[in-house]
Amino acid sequence: MKLKSFITCLAIASCAIASQAAAPKVIAHRGYWNVPGSAQNSIRSLVKADSIGCYASEFDVWMTPDSVLIVNHDPTINGIEIQRTPSAEVLKQKLANGETVPTLEQYFKAAQKLNTRLVLELKTHDSRKQETAALKKTLKLAKKYGLDERLDYIVFSKDAFKQYVKSVPKCSKVYFLNGDYVPAQVKYAKGAGIDYSLKVMKKHPEWIKDCHNRGLEVNVWTVNEPEDMQWCIDQGVDYITTNEPERLQKMLKK
Repeated sequence: MKLKSFITCLAIASCAIASQAAAPKVIAHRGYWNVPGSAQNSIRSLVKADSIGCYASEFDVWMTPDSVLIVNHDPTINGIEIQRTPSAEVLKQKLANGETVPTLEQYFKAAQKLNTRLVLELKTHDSRKQETAALKKTLKLAKKYGLDERLDYIVFSKDAFKQYVKSVPKCSKVYFLNGDYVPAQVKYAKGAGIDYSLKVMKKHPEWIKDCHNRGLEVNVWTVNEPEDMQWCIDQGVDYITTNEPERLQKMLKK
């Protein structure tokens, strides 16, 4: 009888652990910017994501013609093209919360004091040569600031995806964003998984199970509405990238 009770308890505990492991992790999209005093890709948005316990904070990187890496989503800031403008001019620009646009070095320095994981999206540059140079520099800076173990990479560029896979340390992961590689192709390329839009994943929900069967992970972006968050949770994805991290955290606690 005691053995039967023990086995029953063990089974219940195993189910609880499996259920807990299946809960997706929360990634703040461009940091936690959708609150007063913050702004997309600002240092403040990174700090805010960390303060509410997000698993990770995602951000975007461009490189200026004089080889300075800039954290910003769009290819322009206040009408200035980052890829074609000297860094001295780019770094004068203000974000919506009054901060100046940060360099990747400034972003990494702030991240050193925090706990949240970092998800670096290298933007697709106009020049493959410039993109490759930017890629190599992101890896060099990550090592310089001791962030390799807390940093993953996401890209739309197939060329950059393959380069990152070959270059990142074992403690980092690389995910493909573009949505046109099936799981078998990502596995063949030795990526960590897919990081596809909600629209793509709703069109191909079977890719979630396919990824998991191949040992790949699944992230979905950018998921802001409760019904879409619940769909992702029910589908068993590994990560959810959102502009509403606290909303998602509350749902996951229910």
